[in-house]
Amino acid sequence: MTDTSPRGADGVRLDLKLVANMVRPGARVLDIGCGDGELLALLRDTRQVDGRGIELSREGVSASMARGLSVVQGDADTDLADYPTDSFDYVILSQTIQAMRQPKAVLENLLRIGRRAIVSLPNFAHWRVRFYLGFVGRMPVTEHLPYSWYDTPNIHFCTIRDFVALCREVGAVMEQAEALHANGKPMGLRLPWWCWNLLGEQGVFLLRRIDR
Repeated sequence: MTDTSPRGADGVRLDLKLVANMVRPGARVLDIGCGDGELLALLRDTRQVDGRGIELSREGVSASMARGLSVVQGDADTDLADYPTDSFDYVILSQTIQAMRQPKAVLENLLRIGRRAIVSLPNFAHWRVRFYLGFVGRMPVTEHLPYSWYDTPNIHFCTIRDFVALCREVGAVMEQAEALHANGKPMGLRLPWWCWNLLGEQGVFLLRRIDR
């Protein structure tokens, strides 16, 4: 599937730039579900991080290693329990939580392993998705939900409000949160969650444990 995510003039995905800007330069970073390593490479080149990655697919691991990145093949649903507490400054889960079998357990592990966690996700409550379901009566295919229902890796569709509620349930503090337009740019205004839920195609969250 061709990646149609909005990109800047330099060819970098705009949502990944936003995530990178949340990371302190020189930090220790674990990127879970790192794909071909685009975000890790961006963090290495622009934030000089000490980065590691976990990726399920062999193709993704090979592509990441070809970029000179330290990436291992693994399954976040089962392998995160092996990582020590506070072993990274940031743990990132970009556009992947909806593909996890146990998203709540994965989020709890992110907050345990990292001093901060960054999570981005597609918003299944965006108005285009609602329109498609309501008037066409079929599962939508969009830029951020680009698969047909029968071949999608996404098994837990959620909304921005769903994720906010999950953060409260697991005791996560939101230090920063952004909703992104279809063009990949932040909505900017501090609008209520229902408005983010309706107008935001993606959500990006910087989190920490409530006991920090």
